[in-house]
Amino acid sequence: MSKEIFQKQKEFVLFKVDKSSKGHYDKKIITLCEKINKKDNYYTTSSCSGRVVIIKDKKKKEKGVFVFVSHDLVGVKELKKVLEDKDENLKFKQEPCILHVACRDLENALELLKKAQLAGWKRSGVISSKGKFVCELLSTEKLELPFAQKGKLLFDSTYLEILIKKANENLKKTWLKIEMLGKLI
Repeated sequence: MSKEIFQKQKEFVLFKVDKSSKGHYDKKIITLCEKINKKDNYYTTSSCSGRVVIIKDKKKKEKGVFVFVSHDLVGVKELKKVLEDKDENLKFKQEPCILHVACRDLENALELLKKAQLAGWKRSGVISSKGKFVCELLSTEKLELPFAQKGKLLFDSTYLEILIKKANENLKKTWLKIEMLGKLI
């Protein structure tokens, strides 16, 4: 893709209104995104620094499915509070960092992919369509399990503490990978 066309697409994406549910970058990934966006041959199209969510366990995707969302470390009291006044089936998810980066050409995409893999972003690849190249960078630290049935926690407090400890450890690992990639760019 020509530099001029790529630059116009980059300007359009970076200056349009953010339509994500948050409406802004996560604070733990903003430095990396800004660093990428300063490069001539790249721009970010979406990002998440990693998060813990409690969602309604539904068969179909629908609006209002998120009951709790945190992009920071979480505690037992926080998650137990989620169950107050709930009589639904809920699922616990700890999700890793993810980043989508538009690249001017395949060479640039492969260069970014190599750096991401060196920084530990193992589930990463290049998506190509209609002459456009996007690196999808994804870390691997993740947990997903049933959390509550009809508003009742499915396990005891000891297990909940272990789950939260593991989720928080995973978030710290994913944040370290964000830092490591930032140093390589």
